[in-house]
This record gives sequence, structure tokens and C-alpha cells, in this order.
Amino acid sequence: MRKPQSDVAATPVIQVIERMFALIDVLASREEAISLKEISEKTGLHPSTTHRILNDLAVGRFVDRPEAGSYRLGMRLLELGNLVKGRLNVRDAALTPMRELHKLTQQPVNLSMRQGDEIVYIERAYSERSGMQVVRAIGGRAPLHLTSTGKLFLAADDPQRVRSYATRTGLAGHTRNSITQLPALERELSKARQYGIARDNEELELGVRCMAAGIYDDQGKLIAGLSISAPADRLDDGWLPKLQATANEISGALGHSTDTPATTPPA
Repeated sequence: MRKPQSDVAATPVIQVIERMFALIDVLASREEAISLKEISEKTGLHPSTTHRILNDLAVGRFVDRPEAGSYRLGMRLLELGNLVKGRLNVRDAALTPMRELHKLTQQPVNLSMRQGDEIVYIERAYSERSGMQVVRAIGGRAPLHLTSTGKLFLAADDPQRVRSYATRTGLAGHTRNSITQLPALERELSKARQYGIARDNEELELGVRCMAAGIYDDQGKLIAGLSISAPADRLDDGWLPKLQATANEISGALGHSTDTPATTPPA
């Protein structure tokens, strides 16, 4: 039986591996190559020990030697990092946090991504107890400007791209609340940029309101949106901090650093 993660030692029990980690940390602290002498001083290791371990790391391409007596991180680390990144799937990272958010709100929680001028729903956590018919099933699509997540993606575009989107789509509406004029959409996107969340006020379906927060990858790129849907009279702004925290949790699992505190926007 596997031991729980909490039983794993905080530091390596094999001394040479601990020293290897220390050397890699020093190399990672600088963009340029570092001399053997400086590496030895920063780690407190004897130069001969430092030299021996670095040479072994160079054999495995974990360390490069651009010049005699200097070292930097090697391409093997990039290769391995790309393998890890490729395995990070936004749906897999989101599923458990989405279910926890649904337990809290008892309303549908949606995960969606952009495809062209639409968003596509790729996962949903919901139950019959939500009291709301789920119209947009997994695989369903909706125009960007009529959805909370879609507005997040438009807010991430520059003004020219937003204007091009408006020209292509004509900003067609679905309900009397739909935003169909570019100036009104631009004001809505400005709020989304300021607060990091966006709303759908019965713009896609009458009787349904949504709020969404963005999910970002390790490069800081918006790749998905997490939204809560609810009957118009039940959407609770008190859910916003948890929505943002859940989106940040998913982003963190994808390698994004979320150090900026959330700001609650006005309703």
C-alpha cells in the first residue's frame, strides 16, 4: 500500500541527490552561465564535488557547458517540462474543483473554451436539485458576446479584434437583454478587464444569469472560463470569491501563478 504524500521526506535522504538539487537551484537563479567557482560558493560545496556532480548532470543533458568552467541549465529539462505541460489537461484539472463549487452553490458549474467566434462547453457539474433546466449541454456552443465566458475572451482581445468580431457577427441577439451594440459591449468588456470576471444578464437565455472567471495556463494565456449559471433571481454575488478562487486553483494546477488578489466587482 502506498504511503500518503504527507509521509514523504521534506528533503532527499540521499546526500548526492540533495546536492544535485542545490546545484540546479543555483543554475536556475541566473539566465546566463555561471562559473564553477561561483556555483561552489553559493552551494557551499567543495569545488571538486561541484565539478563531479555537474559533469554527471552534463552527461544526462540536464546541464550544459557553453564554455570551459561555466555551466547553465540544459535542454533535457526543457524537454521534460514540455512533456509535463502536455499532460496537463484543463478538463482533468477542473473536474474536482468544479464539483466542489457545485456542492457549495447547488447550481450548474460550466467549463468552456473558445473556438473561433463561439464558446464550446466541455464539462459541466450539475444536479437535478438546481431547479434549473440545463439547456446548453456539453458540446453546445454559444456566441462570445452573449455569454459570461465569451466576454472574458473578448476582453482579452485588443480593441481592433473586438471590432472585427462585431463586424463578422453583427452582434446578433438572442433575448431582449442581449448586447447588440458595439459601444455597450466595449463598456462591458472594460468591466471584465478591470475585475477579472464577466456576467451574462439573461442575454443568452431569459431567466438565466451567469458569472464567469478565467482559467490561465503557465504562460498567462486565457484558455478557458469557469462559470456558474443560475435562475435569474438566485444568482448570488456571494459566490464570486469562491468562483475566482476555484478558477485560480485550476489555473495553478496548469502552472499559472496567481498572486494577484481578487477584487469584487459591483453587481
